[in-house]
Amino acid sequence: MKKLIFPFFACLVMTVCLSTEVKAQAMGDDYNNAIGGRFGIANGITFKHFFKQDQALDVILNFRSKRNDYSRFKLVGLYQWHLPISDVAGLRWYYGVGGGLGSYTDKVADESELDFSVDGVIGLDYKIPNAPINLSLDWKPALNFSPDTGLDAEGIGLSIRFAF
Repeated sequence: MKKLIFPFFACLVMTVCLSTEVKAQAMGDDYNNAIGGRFGIANGITFKHFFKQDQALDVILNFRSKRNDYSRFKLVGLYQWHLPISDVAGLRWYYGVGGGLGSYTDKVADESELDFSVDGVIGLDYKIPNAPINLSLDWKPALNFSPDTGLDAEGIGLSIRFAF
């Protein structure tokens, strides 16, 4: 009986993965959900969910560090509005607003503080037609309120996601 559990579980996982891939490929240039990585000044994991065809929530869990200066671990939520770009299937531009909450560690002073910000975003979103791949390139400025008040305009990032 124990010898049958692993092959059964492996077949079940493969069936679920293949059916998800077929569903994603059948979607053409639209998608409802996508998960993947965000790469730039801050790196992390991103999950995007569409509530309507043109409105989405992008949740980003990211990490940013300067070798001997500071590190930042943050959860960011962005509500986005997507608008089509004519003549290119799967390409849209978007803008949005949201906020971030996390931890800021000053490595020199060996102190940790709450990190709080209001974030904006503007960018391009491309769903490769008939493939479960979504690419986004955007600029995500943040108005930080804690630990220091100021504008962080360095938030350029590339997101590569599996769409389903």
